[in-house]
Amino acid sequence: METVTPNLMEAYAGEQKQNIAVAGPPKELDAGALFVLKSQGSWLHVGYHLTTSIVAPVLLSLPFAMALLGWVGGVICVALSGLVTFYSYNLMSIVLEHQEKLGHRQLRFRDMARDILGPAWGKYFVGPLQFWICYGAVIACTLLGGQSLKFIYLLSDPDGTMKLYHFIIMFGGVTLFLAQMPSFHSLRHINLVSLILCLAYSSCVTAGCIYIGHTNNAPRKDYSLKGSTKDHYFGIFNGISIISTTYASGIIPEIQATLAPPVKGKMLKGLCVCYSVIVTTYFSVAISGYWSFGNQAMVTVLSNFMGVEKPLLPTWFLVMTNVFTLMQLVAVTVVYLQPTNEVFEKKFADPKMDQFSIRNIVPRLILRSLTVVVATIFAAMSVILLVGVGAVASVRQIVLDAKTYRLFANM
Repeated sequence: METVTPNLMEAYAGEQKQNIAVAGPPKELDAGALFVLKSQGSWLHVGYHLTTSIVAPVLLSLPFAMALLGWVGGVICVALSGLVTFYSYNLMSIVLEHQEKLGHRQLRFRDMARDILGPAWGKYFVGPLQFWICYGAVIACTLLGGQSLKFIYLLSDPDGTMKLYHFIIMFGGVTLFLAQMPSFHSLRHINLVSLILCLAYSSCVTAGCIYIGHTNNAPRKDYSLKGSTKDHYFGIFNGISIISTTYASGIIPEIQATLAPPVKGKMLKGLCVCYSVIVTTYFSVAISGYWSFGNQAMVTVLSNFMGVEKPLLPTWFLVMTNVFTLMQLVAVTVVYLQPTNEVFEKKFADPKMDQFSIRNIVPRLILRSLTVVVATIFAAMSVILLVGVGAVASVRQIVLDAKTYRLFANM
C-alpha cells in the first residue's frame, strides 16, 4: 500500500499535466472576447448581470400561468423550474471552470459547442441560434418598451393620438445611446439599478394585488380551471412554457466570461444573488396575482389593474409601476445586445489596436447603431403586420357572415 498510493498520485498528476498539455497554451483573444467580454468583474457584478438577463417584466405573466395550472400545479411548477434552472446553470459554470483549470477558458456558447459537439455545430448551429434568440429578445423588449411608454402616455392623456410605433422609436433612441457602452463589464452599474428596479416593480405589483384583493372592486375569486378537458391540457402546456421562459437565459457563458480569473466559486455566488431576487419576485407576484384575480388573471397582471370600467388603482401608482418596468426593459435590451456586439467586434475590430482608437471606435459606433435601428424597425413593423393581420381577419369574417346577413338582399 505504501508504494501504490504514491504511484496513483503520480499517475493522476501526470494525467492532469497531460490534459493541460493537450489544451495547449491560452490562445490569443480575438477582439470580441478582448473588448466586449472583458474579464474584470467580481461575483457581485455577475449577480447583477444574471439578474438582468433572467428577471424581466415577463414575470408579470406568472399569475396568468398560475391560472392555467391551479394552485398546486402552479406553485410546484414555479418552484421546480427554479431548482432545475439553478442546477443546470451551476452545472454549466462548473464545466466552464474545469476548462479554465485546463488552460482553455471558454468564453461563449459557441466555444462550448465547438469543443463538445464539434467545430461545425458551434459555427453553423449553436452560434447562429444563440445570435437570433438574443436578437429576438432585443426586438421583443423594444416592442414591450414602446407599449409601456404608450401605456404611461394614455394614463396621462386618455385622448392622446400618438401611435405605438412613435413610442417604439423613442425607446429605440434610448437603447441606441446605451448600446455604445464599450463592454459587458461596463454595464455593471446599469444592471445594479436594473436589479433594484425589478424588486421595485415586483413590490408595486404585489402591493397592488393585495390592495385590490381586499377592496369592494375586487373580482370574484374563482380558482377553478376554465374550459373543457382539452382546454385544460393545452393550458397546462402553455402555463409550463410561460414559467420556463421566465427562468431562461441564453448568455450564461458570456456572463461568466466577465469574471476576473480565477473564476472558481464566483459563479455560484453570483447565481445565489440572482436566485435570491428570483425567489423574492417570482413567488410574490405569482401568488398575490393569482390570489387576487383567480382564473381571470390576464396575460400580464398590469392589464388586470385597469379593471372593466375604470382603473382599480390610483393613476400615479400605475404610472410609477410602469416607469419602473420601462426602465428595467432598457437594461434587459442592452444586456441581450452583448452577443451581437461581440460577434461584430470580433469580425470588424482590430485586437492589436487600442479599444478606443479611431480604427475600432468608428466601426463599433456604426455597427451597434445599425443593430439597434434594425431591431427598432422590426419592432415597429410587427405592429403594422398585426394591424394587417387584423384587417385580413375582418375581411374573412365578412365573407363567412355573408351567407347569414345576405349582403345583397335588397337588390
